[in-house]
Amino acid sequence: MHKINVLIFGSKNFNTSLEELKDFFIFRLSYNSVYSEKNLFKDYDILLVHEDYFDSDKIKKKEFLSKNDKIKILISNTSDDLANLFQEKLSLPFAIKDLNKIVEDSFAKKNFNQNSSIKIKDYILDKNEKKLIKDKAHIFLTEKEIQLLELLLLNKCSVNKDKILKKVWNYADDADTHTVETHIYRLRKKIKNKFFDESFILNDKEGYLLWKKEIN
Repeated sequence: MHKINVLIFGSKNFNTSLEELKDFFIFRLSYNSVYSEKNLFKDYDILLVHEDYFDSDKIKKKEFLSKNDKIKILISNTSDDLANLFQEKLSLPFAIKDLNKIVEDSFAKKNFNQNSSIKIKDYILDKNEKKLIKDKAHIFLTEKEIQLLELLLLNKCSVNKDKILKKVWNYADDADTHTVETHIYRLRKKIKNKFFDESFILNDKEGYLLWKKEIN
């Protein structure tokens, strides 16, 4: 069974051509000839758009696509203002293997980016680039700092030093609770100096946490 769901926007002839070849694709095809609200497309991974789709209502369709966060691939021979709406472009005519490849690569790339980018409060933790980002500013993080933030993110309650030592340092011979304290102090300082944020990592008598506990 195909794991990638692709929604096609194209002319009747284009859609018919793809339908005839569907047994050779690595993805599942569905068709839509009109633009609509983006939440109707939550079950689809990729929007594959033929240039003929813009023959009418071009402005409205461009506006719809610009607001849609799905992977968008353009099938076209033109190089006009449509290109900036799409992550990828495939020129006509194309081979089946080329369409399969661009769909598979685009899907894999988005999954990788999602797994490597984590939202923490008003920040983005980019594990691939080893950055903590807010707006247009960023700081670089060490591997241990990334592991520490991931651990705190996974726990809604306080995490004590011993647990941090076990999960992040795996009880290394050269690590103790002072190692944890030192790393958190340095990370807090980096965040404060760059983002002027003194409450990114909180602490209480039980350990460290990212969010204040709710009072019932």
